[in-house]
Parts: sequence; C-alpha cells; structure tokens
Amino acid sequence: MTLYVVGDVHGHLVPLTQALRVTGLLDAQGGWTGGDARLWFLGDLTDRGPDGLGVIDLIRRLQGEAAAVGGEVGCVIGNHDMLLYGSRFVPASPVTEVRTIVQVWALNGGQEHDLEGLDEQRAAWLAALPAVALVDDHLLLHADTLAYLEFGPTIDEINATVRTIMREHDERTFGRNTRLLFRRFEFLEHNDGVANARRLLDSLGGRQIVHGHSTIPETFGVAPSAVRGPVTYAEGLAMAVDTGISLGAPCIIVPLPTPQPA
Repeated sequence: MTLYVVGDVHGHLVPLTQALRVTGLLDAQGGWTGGDARLWFLGDLTDRGPDGLGVIDLIRRLQGEAAAVGGEVGCVIGNHDMLLYGSRFVPASPVTEVRTIVQVWALNGGQEHDLEGLDEQRAAWLAALPAVALVDDHLLLHADTLAYLEFGPTIDEINATVRTIMREHDERTFGRNTRLLFRRFEFLEHNDGVANARRLLDSLGGRQIVHGHSTIPETFGVAPSAVRGPVTYAEGLAMAVDTGISLGAPCIIVPLPTPQPA
C-alpha cells in the first residue's frame, strides 16, 4: 500500500495527469490503475492554472475508482481552495482591513471560470475536506504553519472546526479564518522551525510533517527547472513537496516511506 502525495496543483490538470500516468497510477484513458495505493493531495487545487475545476473533478472521480479496488485518494484543503469557496458564498468577507475575500482571490490568481463553475456538488466536496490527516506516521497538511492549532488541539477538532467554518458561511469571520492558512515558513531554521515542527508533531501526532503551500524554488532558492523532488528540512521533521508548478517546475508525485514493522 504505497503512499504518494502531490503538492499544490493550482489548476494544472494536464501536467498532473501526465505525472500520475508516469507513476503508474492512471492509464492512458485517465482511469485509476494504482490498485491499493494511497494518493493524497495537499491542497491548493485551484487558481493560477487553467483548469482548477478539472482537477477537482479528477480527484472526486479517482476517489471512487480507487476505493473500489482497495486504494485511497484523499485531499486536505488549502488556502486557495478556501479563497475560491469563500468568493462563491461570502465574497464580502474581510480578509484584511482593506480587502475582501473575493478581492484577495482575484489578486492571487483567481480564475473567473473556476468561480462561475463552482456548483453545489463541487462546493459541498470542498466543504467536507479535512484540513489535516495523519497517514501512517506522516502528518499531511497544506501550510507550513502552526496556525492549525488555532482551530483546535487535535486533528479531529481542527477538521471539525474548519468544516464548520466552511458550512456556516459566516461573512464576519470566514475571510480571517482563511487568512490563518496564508501563514508560512514556520518550520525554517531562522523561525525556530525545529521547535515549531516538534510542537505540531507532539500535538497532532506523526514523525514528519509533509506540506505544500510554500514552493521549493521560493523557499530554498532552487530554480523551478531544477526541482527534482521534495526537500526534507527541520532536522528531518518537515518535508516540502510544493514544486512550484505555476513557476514552471514539474508536477511530481512523491512516494513516502512506509513505516517498517517493529
């Protein structure tokens, strides 16, 4: 039961499907061929790229196909997914003192066709996504931040809080809650990152945080064309997997090690 993760896809459906085929998880027709493999997306499915809704639809379909043969396809929500959702249901919700959520969405690569096509079924799927998942000993989440602990002290409470935020459409608070997941770089050494990573793992479980959100080129000074895989840092406590596809980096499906029996 190999575990794979994918960083921020940002609407780049074609590179995603090509990478999934190369990895052996999709056939030429786009059907699931991963058997009992597990595939998790780390959020930011939409914005910036040409087909965010196509990415959502692919993941929704693969969830059913994988489950039918003993596999699993999962996804945690990202801040861009919340921006799109909020722009649909609470566009006037304030994110900052001067900008609403729909304004922030538009300034950060929001695509009008994604907003126009976000129907009730797709929206309901987004609203039900977890914010955090513990898979084997990997703590999967979107953003490299301690902000998740502001939603609750455990994974179950964090996910329940975020789902309530999505479901309630509270114009007063939705934007500011979304803003929490804009935080980043909190596991880097100059930000006391090792201690922060240990705190999050001690609180939520797991041996390593696996996140997207902060691109490898922008975080570690790697040229987008030179990205070949994830970067492990914070004394091995964190792994960054957002290759920076919108910057021109490749889409990479990252296999994670399976815990060995004691």
